Formats: sequence, C-alpha cells, structure tokens
Amino acid sequence: MSGAATAPAQPARLLLVEDSETQALELRLLLETNGFTVERCATAEAALDRLNDGLPDLVVADYHLPGMNGDEFTRQMRLSLRTRALPVLMLTGAQDGERQGLESGADAYIAKSADRDLLVLRIRALLRERKESAHAAAAGGSAFRRGRILVVDGSATYRTFFAGLLSQDGHAIETAASREEALAALDAPGAAFDCITIDLMGHAYDGQALCREIAERRATTMGSAGHQSFHLVCVAGSAPEKSLLVAAFSAGADDVVVKTDSEVLAMRVRGLVRRRLLEEDNLRISGAFGARERALERARAEAEAAEARAALADALEQANRDLADANRRLTDAQAKLVQAAKMASLGELVAGIAHEINNPLAFILAHQGTVERLLGEVPEPEDDAGQRALSKARDRVSSMRIGLTRIQDLVLNLRKFSRLDEGERALVDVPEAIETVLALLQHKLGDRITVTRNFAGRQQMHCTPALLNQVVMNILGNAADAISGEGTIVVETVAEPDTDLIRISDSGPGIPEELRERIFEPFFTTKPVGSGTGLGLAIAYSVVQAHSGSLSVEVAKGGGACFVIGIPRQVDRA
Repeated sequence: MSGAATAPAQPARLLLVEDSETQALELRLLLETNGFTVERCATAEAALDRLNDGLPDLVVADYHLPGMNGDEFTRQMRLSLRTRALPVLMLTGAQDGERQGLESGADAYIAKSADRDLLVLRIRALLRERKESAHAAAAGGSAFRRGRILVVDGSATYRTFFAGLLSQDGHAIETAASREEALAALDAPGAAFDCITIDLMGHAYDGQALCREIAERRATTMGSAGHQSFHLVCVAGSAPEKSLLVAAFSAGADDVVVKTDSEVLAMRVRGLVRRRLLEEDNLRISGAFGARERALERARAEAEAAEARAALADALEQANRDLADANRRLTDAQAKLVQAAKMASLGELVAGIAHEINNPLAFILAHQGTVERLLGEVPEPEDDAGQRALSKARDRVSSMRIGLTRIQDLVLNLRKFSRLDEGERALVDVPEAIETVLALLQHKLGDRITVTRNFAGRQQMHCTPALLNQVVMNILGNAADAISGEGTIVVETVAEPDTDLIRISDSGPGIPEELRERIFEPFFTTKPVGSGTGLGLAIAYSVVQAHSGSLSVEVAKGGGACFVIGIPRQVDRA
C-alpha cells in the first residue's frame, strides 16, 4: 500500500434535552440510526450540569421542559463564554413554532410534528455550518466587526425592504438581482460574507441551481487562503413542501425560511450572524489565552533552564573546589610520603655509617687512652728539649681526645637518629627537664640572651626522655645560634583538650618562608660550613613523629621563629 489508512471520522455528539421518555427514546433511535452519538438529559438543569463536563457538537432541546423552559435554557447557555457559540436546535410546538425557537436565542427550530427526515437534514446543516464557521474563524479577523450579508432576490422592492430590515441590526448589506451579480459580489476583492439569502422561486435565475453553485464554491475553497465561509439561507414564497425542502438542503442550503414572514427571516439571519461572530470571538479569545499560556510556558521553561544552569554552575564550582582540595591533600600526602621515604632511607644509611665509624673509633679511643696514660707515667726529662717534646706529645694526645670525643658524639647522634624507638616511655617532669636543658646550654646563652619561662601546661608528660633532652635542646641551641648579640627566648607549655604543646620562640631573624619546608630535611643547615651537621632538626622531627606528634615552625610575635611541639595526650597513662 502506498500510505497509511485514514482513521474514520468520529460521529457527531448530540445532547438531547427531552423530558418525555417516549419521545426521547424515539428521537434517540432515529439519531443513532443516522450515525450520531446521543446523550440524553431529562431537564434543562441537568443539561447545564452536563455541559460542565464536556461540550457536544450540537444541542437538541425541547421548548417545553419542566422547571427551566427551553428558551431560558438557551439564554443561560449564551451567557457563558464556553457555550455561547454552541449550536442549539429547538423542538417547538406546531403553533407559533418559529417564534418560540428563534426568540429564545436558538440557532434553528423544527416542529415536533415535522417529518423526521427533515429533522436529520436540519441537524446535518447545522453541523456543517459549525464546521465551516470554525474554518473561517481560524483565519482570524479584527476584534470587532459588523455582520456582512448578501441578499440575492429578483425583486427590487423586496431587496430594498429586506436590506433595510437587516440594516437595523447594524449589519453591512449588499444586494444582487441575478446570478451574475451574486457571483460578482462573491468574487470582488476583499469580499467576505457571513450570510447569503437566495430566493428559491425567483424568476430572474434558477434559485436551486444558484444555491448549489454557491455551496459548491464554498466547499471547494474550504481551508484555502481565499476561503469564504458563510451561511446559505434559501427563502420561499410560501410554506414549502417536503420535496422542495429536501432539494434545498441537498443543494447546500443551511436553512429554508418562508419569505412572507420577513420578521422571522430577519430573526433567523440575525441568529446565524450572531453565532458566527461569537465563534470567531471565542477562537480569538482561546487563541489569545493559548498564546499567553505558551508564553508563560516558555518563560517557565527558560526560568527552569536558568535555574538548572545555575545549579550546574554551582555543582561544577563545588566539584572544582573538591578537586582542588583533593589535589592539595594528595600533594600533602605525597610530600609526607617523600619525607618518610627520605627519613627511612637516611635511617638505614646513618645506621650503617655509625656502625662502620663506631668500631675503629672504639679502637682509637682505647689506644688513645693507653697512650695518654703511658705518657703520664713517663719521667720528666732533665733537659729542656726532652721536656718540650714530652709536653708537646701530651698536648697532642689531649687534642686527639677532644676530637675523638666530638666524633663519638656525632656517632651517638647518628645512632639516635637511626634508632628512634629506643628508650621506654615514662612520666617526665616537663619544667624540670627544660630547666636541665637550659643549664646544659648556659655556655651558649650566657648573659646576652634572656630566657622567659611560662609553664602553664601540665606538669608531667608521658614520653621518652629523648623528646625533651634531644628535641628541646636542639631547638634551644639553634635559637641561641640564630640570635646575634642580645636577644630573648620564650619557652612556654600549653595544655589543650587532647594535646600538650611546647612553644619555643626567639627574637632572631626568623626562617624565610621558602626554607621552612626544608629545615627538617637531614643534613640541611643554614649555618656556616663546619658549624653544624644539619642532623639536629631532622632527628628532632623524627623523635616527635615517633610519639605520633607534630613539629612545625611559624612566625613569632617579635618576628623571629617559633617552633611548636605537639604531643597527643595518653589519657590512660596521664
């Protein structure tokens, strides 16, 4: 097959308002047999409630209803924007049926006693009008306009009379006396009519043929850019027979009205034009509401998109911050791993060097002591030359002892650096230990450096003696070396909730920021060559690390260096 099958059109939905069960059943069977979907309400009140749930395509209502009558029911529908353009076919009594149907505001009427075929034709004509009106209204138009009517009649007297009658309602009227004038009016530039009336029995033209020709033109152009949608009303000189009515509706007429009752004809035309204008207005209003809803939806979508972009930007910024923090932590961890690897490698190196130096050093120290003892037992020579030689030998041996002792101290420091886990932890009196260290360093401090003590922390600390003896001595010794001339050193202890701190500050020149990362590296020193090995702070750092503590340097209040030793407190041993 070349294409998909077209879905069948949905049957038109009718709302039947009829209180008589017998007549309602008869009408329902008739309408459903002709392809309509029918829903029935027994009263006008029930029908109004039903219209709140959904709109049918057309309403068929009896004029005589219990409670609210048919005319009031129609007026209530016309008060609502939602239902005011809904087509209404009024079922009237035999007498004065036209007036009952049209004065109530209905779009068409038919007597209950009328032929049932005419009822079906009338309903189909109203549904066709509704469809054509929807096409025309969809093409747009001005917000306010007058109804436009074309009157086609061979009688100049009747054209003048009927045009004057319709113009009283404010409509714009054009007239045509023949088929040619009628078609010319339809083809004129900008021509657009809401209703065309044609005299079926006119002598100047064939009324049925003209009606068919105009209806075919309307059907052919439906949906096109130049489409003209209008209601086609045929007028007859007297009450038409059924055959004439069927022929007129088959030719495309939307209604057939008796010509002699001009007032009823005017009411019918007035109702057709009114409904057409209402439908146009409804579509314009719904279009405006639709445009407003679409604009609101676009604004809402743009706002949601902006919020999403802002949330995404915030999330991206947070992700960048988290990534930066992770990179910083990774860098710190890498630096600590590098430092630990350096310390481990150096520990193995230093342990080997200390072992290799210690063996010959012990041998030399033993023989030096023997030589020094033997020289002390040698009798004093009698001659001056011998005395000078012996004295020189004794001085040289004594100098050797000083040098060897310095080597022995260096080896001892190397052993301490490589074997930091030696020594048992005990409760150490912190102020006493610090005072001992200060006493040992008195030769460096002298009278030029004032030491201020502030022991506000805990009296005792659970640690190895090396923590105070080695670490504090090294830091105090470096502080004394950093101060040229007179200065001050402040030693204070601080007790924090989980940590004991020892802070040692000096009034020296301080440590440049670019060197603070390296001062704890082994063999790094800022002292002149021969004045230090660069192992002191590295050993101190390792001792503190062995206690799971921290050793850091910061700027002192006076501008010098401030070393902070932090040792975690052991509650169970405190």
